[in-house]
Amino acid sequence: MKLVCTQHALARLAKRQLKQEWIEGVVRHPERTEPDQDDPALEHRLAAVPELANRVLRVIVSRSEPNRDVTAHRDRKLKGKL
Repeated sequence: MKLVCTQHALARLAKRQLKQEWIEGVVRHPERTEPDQDDPALEHRLAAVPELANRVLRVIVSRSEPNRDVTAHRDRKLKGKL
């Protein structure tokens, strides 16, 4: 299963210094999933990443194409809660 990233996602990963393998790990093995509050076509996948001092990454994917990454960022609110 290969993760497909939008151009927006690729730009955000570079800007936020997030590695592709971290994103793929969260997409494949989320500790928690949440629906998007504004767009039912999107799903949030969350997991702590050991290489980021167990900070939580929130990866937003398309529900119709679950291997399509829309964007990703660290979720500071959830540090230590997953």
